[in-house]
Amino acid sequence: MRIAILGCGWLGFPLAKKCMEAGYHVKGSTTSPEKEKVFTAAGIHPYLIRLQEDKIDGAMDRFLKDVDVLLVDIPPKLRGIHPENFVKKTKQLLPAVENSSVKKLLFISSTSVFRDDNTVITEKTTPDPETESGKQLLASERLLRSSSRFRTTILRFAGLIGPNRHPAHHLAGKKELKNPDAPVNLIHLDDCISIILEILQQEKWGETYHAAFPFHPTRKEYYTEKAGEFGLPVPEFTNTPVKGKTISSEKLSEELRYAFRTRI
Repeated sequence: MRIAILGCGWLGFPLAKKCMEAGYHVKGSTTSPEKEKVFTAAGIHPYLIRLQEDKIDGAMDRFLKDVDVLLVDIPPKLRGIHPENFVKKTKQLLPAVENSSVKKLLFISSTSVFRDDNTVITEKTTPDPETESGKQLLASERLLRSSSRFRTTILRFAGLIGPNRHPAHHLAGKKELKNPDAPVNLIHLDDCISIILEILQQEKWGETYHAAFPFHPTRKEYYTEKAGEFGLPVPEFTNTPVKGKTISSEKLSEELRYAFRTRI
């Protein structure tokens, strides 16, 4: 199988290496010229591609040539000095994929497409995002799903943790943090990669899956414990009404028979 990963970053790069170990031929895109040599050294065929709101910079046609599966892992850039409209970028991507050999697409989305309404969220729950990021991700999901030229599977991850990435560092020592009793929804990079490989190997297309480690302590419990584990100042919480959600991964576990491997 020939796979193209659009967005070989924190998740996409180690995923590409695992895909090659599994026997797949892998192309990877980056927006950084200095990463081309890194990709080549790892055996990944590198392509410089940048999705813009009104065009695509780079050889997208060559990137998608003879590709069976496209994996899209590009986070919305809605903050900073130059925020970008993710939906417009997805609209640029759609015809490029439709005019290629790609027949299967895996879109990495987020559980931010659901509001914090203190319920258990499953794949049957109707998305109702509160944040701009969630709104644009949901609109992009629907755009890709609207095409009859390829089959799209949506994979919605909870908060991502892994090497050099854990919210405990950001919260360390902070005071008067709100929402102490809200449930935590996180997933480790290793499980993210393993789940994607299962979807590829089991040919689970046209599906939607939620992925969060099935352990949901309160924010206060979890980040107090992690502060001690990491040797960080303990964050202090103030009592406020609960505002959160619990992401269920039962469908993923049942249909893919997936067992989570790395504790959060």
